[in-house]
Amino acid sequence: MLLTLDIGNTNITAGVYTGAEPGARWRVATARERTADEYGLQLVGFLQHAGHTPQHITGVALASVVPPLTGTFLRACQHYLHCTPLVVDAGVRTGVRVRYDDPRQVGADRVVDAAAVQALYGGPACVVDFGTATTFDAISANGDYLGGAIAPGIEIAADALFQRAAKLPRVELARPPAAIGSNTVHSIQSGLLYGYVGLVEGMVARFRAELGADMKVIATGGLAEVLARETAVIDIVAPWLTLDGLRIIWELNQ
Repeated sequence: MLLTLDIGNTNITAGVYTGAEPGARWRVATARERTADEYGLQLVGFLQHAGHTPQHITGVALASVVPPLTGTFLRACQHYLHCTPLVVDAGVRTGVRVRYDDPRQVGADRVVDAAAVQALYGGPACVVDFGTATTFDAISANGDYLGGAIAPGIEIAADALFQRAAKLPRVELARPPAAIGSNTVHSIQSGLLYGYVGLVEGMVARFRAELGADMKVIATGGLAEVLARETAVIDIVAPWLTLDGLRIIWELNQ
């Protein structure tokens, strides 16, 4: 059984696979101060809750955009799961040609997403990842990673609004009754939700103009389902896309 781990700035996602078949999946908040023991015990707890034991894990594939936690998880997996993870980095086969000016600047998660799209959906495609940042990644018809766009994530925008505007409250990201808010909470919800829908629709239109009319749009990340309900431009919602890509890359490197 394979354990996949995606370490992001806001969330850590994990999931198990038996061959290509996905099993239990988890999403927790990223905590940089936690130790290898804390994360190791948390992983063991996840597995036990799903009816597994550490002995069931025969491999670990890991992608990280938080360098201090990469080593933490390496130690956690070695000590508690008795596996040394395959870390997606330079030298690891991904099946993806990166056409960025400097390929080293592309986050591991974005390359992993491209690998998943190439294998599962095909290109050309635009991956919209609703994470700490809202990223738009372009994958060619041949599966090459071409580049993309990066905007502040919706939760970053909400936090900035709360912190910088003294009279504006922190609100739940939820669908307001109407686009025209009749109170402050609904007005903020409208601006955040529909504002980001407008961002997605505008960026997708620009990517389609460059990639072609047959471009697929795949949404991933923790807020993918929330945003996808508000727009018709998203074709596929794949909240665990990065974990699927890690499974694919693991198989390429065996």
